[in-house]
Amino acid sequence: MLRRDCAPSACFPTGAWRPLLVPAFLLWALLPVASAAADPTAAGGLPVREVSVFKDGHAFVVHRGTVAVDAAGAAVLRHLPAPVLGTFWAGANDEGVAVAAVTASRNPVVVERTALTLKELIDANPGAKLLVTEIPPASRDPIPYEATLLAAPVQTSAELEALAPPGEGAKLPVASDLVFLATDEGTRVIPLSRIQDVTFLGANPAPATTLGRAEFRNTLTLRMVRRGAAAEPLTAGEADVGLMYVQRGLRWIPSYRIELDGKGQARVILQATLVNDLIDLDDVTCNLVVGVPTFALKGSADPIGLEQTAARLAQAIDLGNGRFGNSFSNAMMSQVAGGGAAVAPGPEAEGGESAGEKTEDLFVFALAHLSLKKGERMVVPVSTTTLPYRDFFKLEIPFVPPTDLIQRMDPRQGAELARLMAAPKAVHTIRLSNTAKAPLTTGPALVMRDGRVLAQGMLSYTSPGAEADLAVTTAVDIRVTKEDRETKRTPNAQNWNGEQLARVDLEGSIGLVNLRGKPVDIEVVRNCLGNVTEAGQGGRVEMLNVLEDLTLLGDGGGPSGMPWVGWFNWPPWWRQFNGVGRIRWDLRLEPGQKAELGYQWHSYGR
Repeated sequence: MLRRDCAPSACFPTGAWRPLLVPAFLLWALLPVASAAADPTAAGGLPVREVSVFKDGHAFVVHRGTVAVDAAGAAVLRHLPAPVLGTFWAGANDEGVAVAAVTASRNPVVVERTALTLKELIDANPGAKLLVTEIPPASRDPIPYEATLLAAPVQTSAELEALAPPGEGAKLPVASDLVFLATDEGTRVIPLSRIQDVTFLGANPAPATTLGRAEFRNTLTLRMVRRGAAAEPLTAGEADVGLMYVQRGLRWIPSYRIELDGKGQARVILQATLVNDLIDLDDVTCNLVVGVPTFALKGSADPIGLEQTAARLAQAIDLGNGRFGNSFSNAMMSQVAGGGAAVAPGPEAEGGESAGEKTEDLFVFALAHLSLKKGERMVVPVSTTTLPYRDFFKLEIPFVPPTDLIQRMDPRQGAELARLMAAPKAVHTIRLSNTAKAPLTTGPALVMRDGRVLAQGMLSYTSPGAEADLAVTTAVDIRVTKEDRETKRTPNAQNWNGEQLARVDLEGSIGLVNLRGKPVDIEVVRNCLGNVTEAGQGGRVEMLNVLEDLTLLGDGGGPSGMPWVGWFNWPPWWRQFNGVGRIRWDLRLEPGQKAELGYQWHSYGR
């Protein structure tokens, strides 16, 4: 479990993990999750103890464990990360011990392998007594004889490096392809192709089936020293060390199931889909972070990862261009100092407000004892809470493009516009009030009632105390009519660099009829391309800032329901003389009640 009851100086003895100039939002993750293993890490690996996973595909990874230190004070690790530039840190946790340097290199490493070929089996058993069946060079019958296997000569790495031109780097040792056999007549040397088969002789004929082979591996070498003025190397023994870094390749995607009871209460269940393309996780504490801290150099790989490792990672992972690359990223900056109560993977996690903890602008859900291999995916429940909601109906009417722009449309664009501007429909919507302490993060939401699916929508980030809207379905029993008409046209009303612009005055009305058989609350929004001058029935008018908000006229793709605004290059005088107006009405209609909403606006054109 996470230790939250000690200051960093108490959790790590004097001199441990130094120098660690760590951003404050990362410091908390260095606290030990569990005691390090008693035995030195056998295979040169360092187990992952904790990960903090962000929705943009980055993860903060903490390794910790006991490693063997050789006589020269070197501890060799065979895991080479590809961290974000400036986020890699290493340190020691033992009193009086420090990491003097960390070297990333590509070195020959002896790896134990199972002998699968005759040559490998022969190399794995020097000194064994054999019955060899040799094929003579002439066309004669095979000759069997007894012999003792001798080790074949090997050109060592040092020999090959000495023979090679300077600067060529490390070399792998090269073993002879010949087989050396001690016989009664002397040492017999034959090529492997001359051996038909061998029989291992003796009381225990089972041969060794593993052998060590040298191969190049990326390694991290930690140079361990004793803390003090002399900084003497730590001689053969053990050391408790740790690594931390930020790397791309592990992400979580949130999704919600919202169960409505029809009485104003919604059961909101959050689950996480974990996508692990980074590293094997075995019984770790996994912190799911809502919000993404700023990683200023996330596009730059730290040189400690070696160039070829970073290149492979870049080819394998491209989260930024994926469908969900930016959809679930809340780009929030802050610091994290705590994690919160653990939610173990398994049955649906109940917890509501207590299922995580907020610090500054980030919120952390902690999953204890999580195991997930690289390449695997996992869906795990995170939290469940109950929030109040209310039903209402939302009607938003977009503006239409001016005539001179409609004339430039091709048939495809015209058909799309006709579909969008057909008889508008009110949409049944639920408005969730986030009364919990945890935020609702951006993610898909499945809306259900009485075990039936009503809709799926995208829930946007909602802070505690705020509200979020989710569309459910089109309301066919709220009848909507819309009528707009021109009331006046004034030629040469404005002059733009010698170009005369006419003013067109318009008025419109929106008719509503409630056919549902029960009272309904309706929120109506009318967007007008021009300058709104009047709105009846308590309508609230606002003029949007078209000079600064470029999306209103298509520079950013257009507002919701009006993608066509991005199909044109708008004349510069549009922003000077025409605005974008928005009128809002909030009303309640009894069963069978009608309402007529009127408004007026004007615009300029050629």
